[in-house]
Amino acid sequence: MKESFRKAFRVMDKELKLHRNIDSICSGTTAVTLIKQGQDLIVGNLGDSRAVLGTRDQNGHLVAHQLTVDLKPDHPREARRIKRCNGRVFAHQDEPDVARLWLPNCNSPGLAMARAFGDFCLKDFGLISVPEVTYRRIMEKDQFIVLATDGVWDVLSNQEVVEVVASCSGRSGAARAVVDLANQTWKFKYPTSKTDDCAVICLFLSKEADAGGLSGLSVASKGIGSSPGMPPRLRTPQHFSKRVIPEDADDECDPNISGDERSLEGFTRLNTLLTLPKFGDTSPTKK
Repeated sequence: MKESFRKAFRVMDKELKLHRNIDSICSGTTAVTLIKQGQDLIVGNLGDSRAVLGTRDQNGHLVAHQLTVDLKPDHPREARRIKRCNGRVFAHQDEPDVARLWLPNCNSPGLAMARAFGDFCLKDFGLISVPEVTYRRIMEKDQFIVLATDGVWDVLSNQEVVEVVASCSGRSGAARAVVDLANQTWKFKYPTSKTDDCAVICLFLSKEADAGGLSGLSVASKGIGSSPGMPPRLRTPQHFSKRVIPEDADDECDPNISGDERSLEGFTRLNTLLTLPKFGDTSPTKK
């Protein structure tokens, strides 16, 4: 399964490079992907999007458990690879807390992640499109999984997100609720900044009858449901998950994956607000 993930990501990056209508020299994207087969869960992660599990502790309290590592340029393992490839990692003076990846002899482009699709100007200098693949066995206490881009995690904590999802009366509205709160928080915390893109998918693991097992929403930088006021206050969480910094999550993969391919049957999904290109069409744009 690990090799299947890596092959799919490799093919995706190759097709992106061949696509004539997309300028991916200095632009790219993260990716966080998930396969559920029965009680087996396999996650492939590229960049700083994130997968977070909402689960119950021994006292029955809802807690957040981060399933992926944010693959930032200053992560020790990522920084070593970038250095070997003559790339540079440092933070701009205007953003001292944000480490970025730069070309060897030019202060450009300043990518804030160490793995990505596209951004081919950096592929010879440490940026890779190889996913970090991890495995987890789903337990009875596990409630749902949230996949989201860094636009969400930049302003909301793991615990805040799982509590928003858990507070929704219907599953189909869970992703929208997270995106709405993220947009509100962006405007409150960074009123002069452009809101980062937010995309959210919620996969519910319980077998209870409801509107479906999947809820998804993707919005552009302008956001939806934004408000200049302060975001609604969440109840104070009693437990927080620890920051995930494994030495190498690949070591945790189980090569013997089996399960029910029908595990994602019956889902609801909100229509995306983004229009993505079809990679099958590589014809040049007519002028």
